Amino acid sequence: MQRIRLNDSLEMSRLVYGMWRIGDDENTAPEHVRAKIDACLDQGITTMDQADIYGGYEAEEILGNALTPALRDKIEIVTKCDIIAPAGRYADKRVKYYDTSRAHIEASVEHSLRLMKTDRIDLLLIHRPDPMMDHLETGAALDDLVSSGKVRAVGVSNFRPWDWKLLQSAMKTQLVTNQIEISLLNHAPLTNGDVAFHQMQDNAIMAWSPLGGGALFEDTNAGLRARLSEIGNSFGVDDAAVAVAWLLAHPARILPVLGTNNLDRIARIGDAAKVKIDRETWYELYTEALGHEVP
Repeated sequence: MQRIRLNDSLEMSRLVYGMWRIGDDENTAPEHVRAKIDACLDQGITTMDQADIYGGYEAEEILGNALTPALRDKIEIVTKCDIIAPAGRYADKRVKYYDTSRAHIEASVEHSLRLMKTDRIDLLLIHRPDPMMDHLETGAALDDLVSSGKVRAVGVSNFRPWDWKLLQSAMKTQLVTNQIEISLLNHAPLTNGDVAFHQMQDNAIMAWSPLGGGALFEDTNAGLRARLSEIGNSFGVDDAAVAVAWLLAHPARILPVLGTNNLDRIARIGDAAKVKIDRETWYELYTEALGHEVP
């Protein structure tokens, strides 16, 4: 499995296992969660994507209950903070909102460390842009977390270029990634400046929902799916692997984040790396996704 260097101290696997649905599995026993991680490690997938809010603020603890010291040292943990929703430990809140204050970020990190039974977070992301963000306060808090050793690297999620530049302007530490929604169905970031901005700066991009949340396989996308299947058959993989390979083929160093609770599907996440997509094939799939030829 290819690895992507985010900074001098952190590398991640090119494919990332997303744990946003781990709490939805009817079996959240530690040994079952370890089986999922082992299935990832067997393919060279070492990066696990979490967030404090996943599973109603319970997913991090499900992961933590499964980790042993030896297993923790084999993986990189990504987690996120700043979303407060009326659920779990925030059930008393009146409204969903974002909090990028120092107090909340630091408290969230302490919660994450405790729940995941670890002394470090490999990558901490600010989950959503906060219209109330005091960039000086937020930036200083993130810098201090890196200096403390509790967090190895920091980044953001769902930020537009101007949000990124605002936060980065108040930081000594370099933001290393932006996790945004990119897929064949949600291809706007390829042309609206989001990907170009990070590609220009050589920032790795993490892609959430790289299969369009399953919508890619609905009847309305029959033509695209048929072509994905044809390509997949030529490589001995399924159409999902081809859709992910389409992202891997882009020169912007996109790291797709894939989540499933099915062990068989987890074992096939790495199939995307088997698919080679040339420029013409890339545009063929893009054209199918657009519904018309490029201008």
